[in-house]
Amino acid sequence: MALRIRLQRHGSTHNPTYRVVVAEQASRRDGKFVENLGYYNPKARGKEIELNLALDRVDYWTGVGAQLSDTAKALVKRAKKSAANA
Repeated sequence: MALRIRLQRHGSTHNPTYRVVVAEQASRRDGKFVENLGYYNPKARGKEIELNLALDRVDYWTGVGAQLSDTAKALVKRAKKSAANA
Protein backbone atom coordinates (compact mmCIF):
# COMPACT_ATOMS: atom_id res chain seq x y z
CA MET A 1 0.00 0.00 0.00
CA ALA A 2 1.86 3.08 -1.26
CA LEU A 3 0.52 6.24 0.34
CA ARG A 4 0.80 9.68 -1.17
CA ILE A 5 -0.01 13.14 0.16
CA ARG A 6 -1.72 14.98 -2.68
CA LEU A 7 -4.46 17.44 -3.58
CA GLN A 8 -8.12 16.67 -4.20
CA ARG A 9 -10.00 19.20 -6.33
CA HIS A 10 -13.27 20.63 -5.07
CA GLY A 11 -15.21 23.80 -5.79
CA SER A 12 -16.92 24.91 -8.97
CA THR A 13 -15.82 25.67 -12.50
CA HIS A 14 -13.19 28.45 -12.55
CA ASN A 15 -13.23 28.55 -8.73
CA PRO A 16 -11.19 25.61 -7.46
CA THR A 17 -10.45 24.75 -3.87
CA TYR A 18 -8.31 21.81 -2.86
CA ARG A 19 -8.10 19.43 0.05
CA VAL A 20 -4.69 18.11 1.02
CA VAL A 21 -5.23 14.42 1.72
CA VAL A 22 -3.38 11.17 2.33
CA ALA A 23 -4.54 8.62 -0.24
CA GLU A 24 -3.37 5.41 -1.80
CA GLN A 25 -1.33 6.10 -4.90
CA ALA A 26 -3.58 3.93 -7.09
CA SER A 27 -6.84 5.64 -6.07
CA ARG A 28 -8.52 8.26 -8.24
CA ARG A 29 -7.72 11.96 -7.79
CA ASP A 30 -11.03 12.76 -6.11
CA GLY A 31 -11.65 9.25 -4.77
CA LYS A 32 -11.14 7.57 -1.43
CA PHE A 33 -8.62 8.99 1.01
CA VAL A 34 -7.21 7.97 4.38
CA GLU A 35 -7.06 11.35 6.13
CA ASN A 36 -7.77 15.00 5.36
CA LEU A 37 -4.75 17.15 6.33
CA GLY A 38 -6.03 20.60 5.41
CA TYR A 39 -7.08 22.78 2.51
CA TYR A 40 -5.72 25.18 -0.09
CA ASN A 41 -7.71 28.00 -1.68
CA PRO A 42 -5.66 29.54 -4.51
CA LYS A 43 -8.23 32.29 -5.13
CA ALA A 44 -8.65 33.44 -1.52
CA ARG A 45 -9.91 37.00 -1.19
CA GLY A 46 -10.04 39.35 1.75
CA LYS A 47 -9.92 37.58 5.09
CA GLU A 48 -10.22 34.10 3.64
CA ILE A 49 -7.38 31.78 4.58
CA GLU A 50 -5.38 30.60 1.57
CA LEU A 51 -3.62 27.62 3.14
CA ASN A 52 -4.40 25.62 6.26
CA LEU A 53 -2.41 22.45 6.99
CA ALA A 54 -1.98 20.22 10.03
CA LEU A 55 1.82 20.12 9.89
CA ASP A 56 2.08 17.64 12.76
CA ARG A 57 -0.02 15.15 10.78
CA VAL A 58 2.03 15.79 7.63
CA ASP A 59 5.17 14.98 9.61
CA TYR A 60 3.54 11.82 10.97
CA TRP A 61 2.51 10.54 7.54
CA THR A 62 5.87 11.30 5.95
CA GLY A 63 7.47 9.53 8.91
CA VAL A 64 5.53 6.34 8.21
CA GLY A 65 6.45 6.42 4.51
CA ALA A 66 3.90 8.56 2.66
CA GLN A 67 5.37 10.40 -0.33
CA LEU A 68 4.51 14.02 -1.13
CA SER A 69 3.38 15.01 -4.61
CA ASP A 70 5.28 17.93 -6.15
CA THR A 71 2.47 20.42 -5.49
CA ALA A 72 1.90 19.16 -1.96
CA LYS A 73 5.63 19.44 -1.26
CA ALA A 74 5.59 23.12 -2.31
CA LEU A 75 2.51 23.81 -0.15
CA VAL A 76 4.03 22.12 2.91
CA LYS A 77 7.20 24.14 2.44
CA ARG A 78 5.15 27.35 2.25
CA ALA A 79 3.12 26.40 5.35
CA LYS A 80 6.28 25.61 7.36
CA LYS A 81 7.81 28.93 6.31
CA SER A 82 4.72 30.90 7.36
CA ALA A 83 4.50 28.96 10.65
CA ALA A 84 8.12 29.85 11.42
CA ASN A 85 7.45 33.55 10.74
CA ALA A 86 4.30 33.64 12.89
